[in-house]
Amino acid sequence: MEEIGKRRRQHHFVLVHGLCHGAWCWYKVATVLESAGHRVTAFDQPACGANAVRAEEVLSFEEYSRPLLRAVAAAPPEEKVVLVGHSFGGHNLALAMEAHPEKVAVAIFVSAPMPVAGRPMSAVLEQHLQGDSAPHFFLDCTFGIVETGSENPAETFLVGPEWMSRRMYQLSPPEDLTLARLLVRPAQMFLRDEAMTGEKVLTEGRYGAVSRVFVVAEEDKTWPAEEQRRVAVSCGPGVEVRAIGGADHMPMFSKPAELAQLIMEVAEKYS
Repeated sequence: MEEIGKRRRQHHFVLVHGLCHGAWCWYKVATVLESAGHRVTAFDQPACGANAVRAEEVLSFEEYSRPLLRAVAAAPPEEKVVLVGHSFGGHNLALAMEAHPEKVAVAIFVSAPMPVAGRPMSAVLEQHLQGDSAPHFFLDCTFGIVETGSENPAETFLVGPEWMSRRMYQLSPPEDLTLARLLVRPAQMFLRDEAMTGEKVLTEGRYGAVSRVFVVAEEDKTWPAEEQRRVAVSCGPGVEVRAIGGADHMPMFSKPAELAQLIMEVAEKYS
């Protein structure tokens, strides 16, 4: 009976989307998790999804992360949430882990840069972008600069339809690719932001104290699986590495059942 009770334990999953996307990208995984009796929180970051703010109006990475920071801070004292971040959302997870380590049971990075304590959060992303500097790698993605009236204009990025089809969603159902093409929005990477460039933003005693799991998407064409594994190894021996075969960069669409099952297994293990 005790083992049955453990299997039925309810978890609170907080799902964080990646760049240009929104809470909508979790609809399949959220349905599986909720059907299994778990609580799910998924929200639009500022200037994403149905959020009315425009990308250039988000003045800092902390402001961009605020919905997540508030959600984790609001967890009751007896509850520890399970954070799940996809792609760029890994940076948001790191900031929340540093702010509220006592409220996080485990953080799951799904094809997401996993920062190292004592190093800038932007380091992994910038290294990845430098590796993708070959001509035409970004295909029809667009980069823009929007004046904000401050010293630093907003630098925006928007994934293009061809890029999404060939590099992000190549194994996902066509209807989900169509949905994404309709809903993606320009976003900022905040590469010049203090929270992203500071070496003391993430500490070993807070961010590093939270259990972390890195999920490799084996058929990811935006970030090769072998590179993902190298990043996970560089984060130290305490990081568990899992993998999902047949998953493109969007495993919530290409392998939603497998991703949901993995998330639940990790939650049971670390809660």
